[in-house]
This record gives sequence, C-alpha cells and structure tokens, in this order.
Amino acid sequence: MLIGIPREIKPLEGRVALIPAACNELIHNGHKVYLESGAGERSGYHDSEYQSLGVEILPDASSVYGQTELIVKVKEPIGPELDLLRPEHILFSFLHLAAGHELLQRLLEIGLTAISFETVQNNTGGLPILAPMSDIAGRLAVHHGVNLLFQSEGGRGLLLGGVPGTERGHVVVIGAGNAGSNAVEVAASLGARVTVFDKQYQKLEHMRRVGANVTAMYPFPEKVAQAVADADLLIGAVLIPGARTPRLVSAEQVESMRPGSVIVDIAVDQGGCIETIRPTSYDNPTYTHSGVTHFGVTNIPGAVPRTASQALTTAMIPYLHTLASGGLATSTSLQAGINVADGRIVHKALKKQFTEK
Repeated sequence: MLIGIPREIKPLEGRVALIPAACNELIHNGHKVYLESGAGERSGYHDSEYQSLGVEILPDASSVYGQTELIVKVKEPIGPELDLLRPEHILFSFLHLAAGHELLQRLLEIGLTAISFETVQNNTGGLPILAPMSDIAGRLAVHHGVNLLFQSEGGRGLLLGGVPGTERGHVVVIGAGNAGSNAVEVAASLGARVTVFDKQYQKLEHMRRVGANVTAMYPFPEKVAQAVADADLLIGAVLIPGARTPRLVSAEQVESMRPGSVIVDIAVDQGGCIETIRPTSYDNPTYTHSGVTHFGVTNIPGAVPRTASQALTTAMIPYLHTLASGGLATSTSLQAGINVADGRIVHKALKKQFTEK
C-alpha cells in the first residue's frame, strides 16, 4: 500500500504520526511510505533519517495526498488539508467528530473512509491508541495547572504541594480513566490534596491506593459541587468513546470557584465536561471566565512531541500493519474505529448523536 505522512499544521502541533523505525517496518513488509518534508522535525526526526530507511520525501502536502492511498496523521484534517482528501483515501488519525459537526459533514461529502484513533478498540473494549495520549495529557494537565496557579500567570499564587507551615493546594479530577488517573498520580506526587470522582468502584479503589492525600469518591452532584467550589485546580477527564462528553460541571459551579483558580479540561476535544470550557490552541491557550483561568487546548500532548510521537507510534503500528495489509474488513478493532465511510456515518455513537432527534 502507498502510505502518506503529512506534516501537522495545527498550531504548535509537533507530533509526527510515524517515527522512522515504524516506517522501516512498513517498507520491509512491502509497502511504500511517503513523508512530507519536515514532518518529523519538531519531534527530532529529520528527513535524512527517514530517507536512509527508504522513505520517499515529498516537498509538500499536495504531493503526499496526491500520491498515496492511506493517509496517516496525528490530528484531524483542517483548512487546506480537507481540499486534498479524495473519496478513495483511507484516513487514519485522531478525529473527535462528536464535537466537530462541520468536519463530520465535510468528510461525509468527500466520501472517504475515516478511521479514528480514539475509537479503535481492543478485545477487552479498551482504546489502545488513545490510551498513551491520555496518559500524557493527564500528566501535562497538572504541569500546566501548576504554572497557571503562579501569580505571574494570573493565578492564586499557590504552590500546589505547599511547604511545611503552609496549606496544600486542592486538585479535583473528574474521571479516573487513563487521563484522570495520571493526573491524580502527578498531583499526589507533588503533595497536593487530591479529590477524584468516578462511578466505577475498582477505579476509586485504585485511586485511593495512590496515596493518603487522595480521596476517591462517587460523583454525587452535591459532592462534586462542594469539591469544585474548593478546588484550586479542576481537571476534566471524562470520556465516552466516540460520543460527545456530558457536561458534569455547570457554569454556576465554576462561578463558585475562587478567583485565580484554574480549569484544565482534557475532554475539550470531545466537547468538554465543564460547561464553561471552549477549545483553544497552544498559541493562545487560556482565557478567563468568572475570574477562573481556563485551559482548553485540544492537542495537549503536542507540547511534548518527541515523547508523544514515540508513544503514539508504538500503540498504533500493530493496527497500521493490519490496515495496510488489507485486513480492515476482518479486524474487529479497526471496524470499531471506522467513523464514516462512503458518505455514511458508521460509528454507533456518532449515529446516535447526529441522526436521532
């Protein structure tokens, strides 16, 4: 198969879909791989590294899309990229169509097959390609929150873990999946007082074992409201595969937070679980609502492209081998990942959201 890797154009998105070692595997399996010049630079992978392994370097995105059948990229196509997609293309990337009605309509009009990383499932129902990016996003959510609490950034002037003789900061995490659990572990390791909410007892049990400074609770509305009001850093980390994230924290609850507090909603690319969140980008990552700093960047792992590209490739390459070898029809994992095909919505959650009244 002819596989194309375009350069990412989302603001400050430094990841590349495939690192050189993965391209080498594909080439040895008889596939041809084409890379847009400079696609790996921000992850520390130069054109020469790819070229030495047999990857053909093309000068621009138009050449990559024009010469290939399978487009493998990190983030959803935007702007001029959409004009380069054709009905015969297979697109394999993150898409987050539940929060992107315009993108969904455009992909339907093009008529291509679009397989979304975040809806590919393994045999146990897990999301193996999304998982490592969620791990990274959860960890970075705390790092960003720590910085945004600095007075110089408009925050409360609070050191999250405190020092002897001072109060500890309070971190509240909504959701204890991959992203939420990683956020809890980092916040707890810094010495913060952490409250995490989830509906699954096993996840609460795991979170409680992280440390004595972690309280794990079922999300009864009154308990969530109390915790949000006391939060210095509120992190949204709720996921329903393929579907829009439910709003679990209201604008009124956000308004109860202290001025200078911080919100990071990792779920923003699926619509967000906090009512006041809206998508932002790394070139303008924050805004203030009711005195609370909101961080709504939709590609959080893009800030650490070297780490994130390696993790993404590692998780994705087994499925890419199957896809490139013609195994789409027989792979239950990839079938679960198909969002649209031949001008139709395929994924059940998307069908429910966009076709039911």
